[in-house]
Amino acid sequence: MIKRRSLLAGAGALALAQLLAGCSRRGNADLRVRLLEGSIPVQLLRAFQRDLEQPTLDFSPRPQLSDLYDLLQTWKETGEPDQAGWREQIPFLNRNRQPTIADLVTLGDYWLAPAIRQGLIQPLQLEDLPEWEKLPPRWQELVRRDRQGQLDPEGELWAAPYRWGSAVLAYRVEEFEELGWTPTDWQDLWRPELEGYVSLLDSPRAVVGLTSRKLGQSFNPTDLGEELQAELQALHQQVKFYSSDSYLQPLMLGDTWVALGWSGDVLPVVERDRRIAAVVPESGTILTADSWVRPAAAASITRTGSELTLVEQWINFCWQRQNAINLSLLGSAASPVLTTLDRSELPDPIQQNSVLLPTAEILEQSEFLEPLSEEAIAQHRRLWTEVRQKVEG
Repeated sequence: MIKRRSLLAGAGALALAQLLAGCSRRGNADLRVRLLEGSIPVQLLRAFQRDLEQPTLDFSPRPQLSDLYDLLQTWKETGEPDQAGWREQIPFLNRNRQPTIADLVTLGDYWLAPAIRQGLIQPLQLEDLPEWEKLPPRWQELVRRDRQGQLDPEGELWAAPYRWGSAVLAYRVEEFEELGWTPTDWQDLWRPELEGYVSLLDSPRAVVGLTSRKLGQSFNPTDLGEELQAELQALHQQVKFYSSDSYLQPLMLGDTWVALGWSGDVLPVVERDRRIAAVVPESGTILTADSWVRPAAAASITRTGSELTLVEQWINFCWQRQNAINLSLLGSAASPVLTTLDRSELPDPIQQNSVLLPTAEILEQSEFLEPLSEEAIAQHRRLWTEVRQKVEG
């Protein structure tokens, strides 16, 4: 399973909790949101609060996208959310309150298809929101699905993307200075001088996808034949460590020299540790998106006249130009709205951050991982197992 962990866990949750503690009667809040920790800067939430007159807010962070997916499953199965002990971890919560289902939840695109298939979420009426048309087409297409979670240009809209990241290569600066080169693209992972110094995500989709791109093909290959298998075997011989949530620790310790990771994890490390740098591969990369979804057990959104509901106001607020810029400037991921703006007019820290916002040329060659059928998923897992067992054996 693909996971993206914030390496700043704890501080962001506490700041968000303290911000909302004084103004929200959580059990009676007008807008309840369960979000990925660190995905919404506190400053943005303060700005949204200033625009409101009376409504109270209940925003509660979770450290992992998988935790939020588990919440959706819990609500579907039992109708009783927040049973994972979170009330014991955030001191100001009323431990006697009855848990309530959130209005919105952060969900990564990796979980969108199974959430739809399992009936964990409900469609959203996004086309009526003023900022929807400003969202780039590829992000609109990403969330338009059929009832099986497959991409469908005639399907319903199941999520509201508010930030995105990408797969990147993080590397140790000193070691590569000694080598006399730095990573620029996927094929560098196969270079003989890196044998035993590579760490990869423990993810068949990501590793198979980058191997396919190394061969000049899509990140969503339909042919998992002998050529791809041979490249995967060669790559596996380079690898010292696989992990989906602690892949950066060996890099920081010097046990590995280069790591495949997610930009949202890597950027905070690069900012505070000058020994580590990162690059988005120039032939394109894997894109990821975090979106707002509405739990299936939540009441359907009912609008009075043309006035947007509070849920819709929040989604629309996230897409407004200045808010999208601030989200990108203050966080570790970019708003999709940024890709529609003139880069030269963005704040310097965004312009100069090629990991946060890659060039238009790189983005043009990049792809989201598309949902697979159960048969295709099994085929990927089979190939993944065979390659690792064959070489290790």
